[in-house]
Amino acid sequence: MTEPTSGIGGADPSPAFRSWPGRLGWLLSALVLAAAAVVALSRRRELAEAYHLITRVRLPGLAAAVALEAASVVCFAAGPRWLLRAGGVWWSLRRMTCATVAANALAGTLPGGAAFSAAWLSQYVSRRGAGQVLALAVLVAAGTASALSLFLLLFLGLVTAGPAVPAAFVRPVLAVLLVALAVGLVLLGLCRWAAFRRLLRRVWTYGGARYGRVRRVESDLGRLVGQARRVQPGLLPWLWPVLFALLNWTFDAACLAAGMWALGIGVPWRGLLLCYALTQVAGSLRLTPGSLGIAEATLSALLAVYGMAPGQAIAATFLYRIVSYWALQPIGWACWTGLTLEQARSSRKSRVPGGGRRGRRSRRRSRG
Repeated sequence: MTEPTSGIGGADPSPAFRSWPGRLGWLLSALVLAAAAVVALSRRRELAEAYHLITRVRLPGLAAAVALEAASVVCFAAGPRWLLRAGGVWWSLRRMTCATVAANALAGTLPGGAAFSAAWLSQYVSRRGAGQVLALAVLVAAGTASALSLFLLLFLGLVTAGPAVPAAFVRPVLAVLLVALAVGLVLLGLCRWAAFRRLLRRVWTYGGARYGRVRRVESDLGRLVGQARRVQPGLLPWLWPVLFALLNWTFDAACLAAGMWALGIGVPWRGLLLCYALTQVAGSLRLTPGSLGIAEATLSALLAVYGMAPGQAIAATFLYRIVSYWALQPIGWACWTGLTLEQARSSRKSRVPGGGRRGRRSRRRSRG
């Protein structure tokens, strides 16, 4: 359980302050829906063409897209599972997949669902034998591996696209890569230069002296570092989470290509990785639940830039989102319901009922 935050002077934040992220999420969702309605009215011909293509989808290609998306989901769960095993907690792949799919459903449905999903998954993992520190470390490490693998896929997309990359996309891609390079340089400085570590330690100590929350994070990080030193699996095994994350993105991109094949559309192989990676970067901002509207607009526009007809780009985007997003929502909520009921049953079994044998014996003794 996360502790409730407090405002200045220890007072609780006002209800308006606590509720403004949810209101902002609903406002952004309403704006995106309004924009989608405007686009639908202005692009009726392209939408009719996309509908015609989707109604004639080929079943073998659709089955291949579903199988590739299922492989992507399994790889997405295999990374956190390996990190838990490195920390001494053994989970089955089935349980980890069910938990990650449930968390994905929470993140893709509710406004501000990404934070709620991370909090729920961290709480669930910590209560199933991992502890709060290890659960937080698993989420952070898995997110870092996913971001690094997406940056790698973005770089490969730039390389494979070659000189055909539109100039409008070069600047944001370079900005993302520069941010990744800056993070890498900070990590390199922490590992190689003692003066840089001393400077950061002074800044951190100053923050810890002024804010209690920083001191709690510092103690949690200290326990986390101690646990990592006890595990010490070596360098090469730590590449497994990055590999699983890279396979997750690769299978998901292959699902997009299989959907195009199912629709009878030619796959723009040179720009496929770049279009896919840029769409995932835009979707990672989580401006709307599940990046609804953002991912569709970004992917269809990028595919149209790379020579695909607008109706075909919309059809490919809709089929990909149906397989990778909409079909996973009911499955994720079913997994969340099952895990919640299982957790409630286990918590009831761990309690000692007052009306059991032990309770009756205590009442008899008190009467005597």
